[in-house]
Amino acid sequence: MTGVIDVHQHLWPAEFVDRLRARTEPPYLDGWTLHSPGEAPYGVDPAAHEVGKRVSQELDAGTTLVGLSLSSPLGIEHLGDSALLDAWHLGAAALPEPFKAWASVDLLEPDLAGLESLLNRGFLGLQLPAQVIGTPSGWAGVAELLALAERLNKPILVHPGTPAPPAEELPGWWAPVVDYTLQLQAAWWAWHAFGGRTAYPRLRLCFVAAAGLAPVHHERLTARGGRLGTIDTNLYVDTSSYGPQGIDAVARVLGIDQVVHGTDRPYAGTVDLRQGDAATAVIRHDNPHRLLFGTEPPTSSGASRGR
Repeated sequence: MTGVIDVHQHLWPAEFVDRLRARTEPPYLDGWTLHSPGEAPYGVDPAAHEVGKRVSQELDAGTTLVGLSLSSPLGIEHLGDSALLDAWHLGAAALPEPFKAWASVDLLEPDLAGLESLLNRGFLGLQLPAQVIGTPSGWAGVAELLALAERLNKPILVHPGTPAPPAEELPGWWAPVVDYTLQLQAAWWAWHAFGGRTAYPRLRLCFVAAAGLAPVHHERLTARGGRLGTIDTNLYVDTSSYGPQGIDAVARVLGIDQVVHGTDRPYAGTVDLRQGDAATAVIRHDNPHRLLFGTEPPTSSGASRGR
């Protein structure tokens, strides 16, 4: 295996931490206590965001590229706080190897020119919060962003977004186990109902956390009269938060070539998927490389194609 590529981790650069501490409404940091919408206060481990320690950890693991993800459950894309988004991009761009980052946008007023500049300056692709694209009309609403990513030959990362406010007191694991997976499943099915592949034939997408195991429900779709057709070679899922049982079930539906390595570190880590050496090499290098860089050059035209 040439080197491990992890498409999904979290690491908060100092600029981003400082800006979160400057806020007085959720999301904000009080010291290292995170206050965010829809979830109880959370004690962040400062060591998890210590850059030198994280670099050493990746070197020990043989990781040559890490894709860093904005914490979309904080709702940052809908705050209208350009300073917070700028702090994320500025700090993430300055991090040492093997770290690269996914770009994000203010979804209230998307800056297409600014996003194109970020993608041309080394950001891996665009991250979208799943709850925004949980319906076909949600996907249609971000058409300009999808067209831009496709034109530049950059992928889309679908990540859980802000959880719904709880109607009652719930255990701390509720949002990541229940709400996040439901968001990802809805976004997965909405992409297909939207006809995303017809509209954007070359666009590569990756759903984190195995799309909330949505592919396992393809049998139910067939039983209810739906049909997805052949395997989509530009549609991927990452392995974060799942082990051999979940990933084996997803791979049986999508094929091993559509599964990419993502750990969600520091909230989870690398898991032995028990797929064998050859399949492990494909999941940890070949597939993520194809997701991130594709096989086609970007289109030189400056015109964005909408739907």
